[in-house]
Amino acid sequence: MYATALFPGSFDPFTIGHAAIVNRALKLFDRIVIAVGQNSDKQYMFDADERVMMIRMLFGNDPRIKVVSYSDMTVDCCRRERAAFILRGARNTDDFEYEQTVAAVNRKLAPEIDTVILLADLEKRDISSTVEREKIAHGRIGD
Repeated sequence: MYATALFPGSFDPFTIGHAAIVNRALKLFDRIVIAVGQNSDKQYMFDADERVMMIRMLFGNDPRIKVVSYSDMTVDCCRRERAAFILRGARNTDDFEYEQTVAAVNRKLAPEIDTVILLADLEKRDISSTVEREKIAHGRIGD
């Protein structure tokens, strides 16, 4: 049996911090499903298809990585993708506390699915999708 982790997020956009988490997690898991969340209540810079396409282009044809979109509960996506783990990243203590709370809810909903939280690389902990969107909006890509 392969160890599969689902890495959920809005990824609007997917950052080098997200990519670093995926690359580190490939040492722990045989397969990672990057799950691009869709929430009709949220305003996105890129639509779900664009986000999926950008992530697929980043990882090329790596057979260990699959990219999907979803709009239901994360644990339901895990079950569909046969993922026994939810992969999350935390940049700071605020992120960690939030992820701990979400992990507890997911554990109640799906006791068979564990959450693994990787701490961000020190040099990437200040990177966020919010900051990246702001840079894109002001033509500061690559800064």
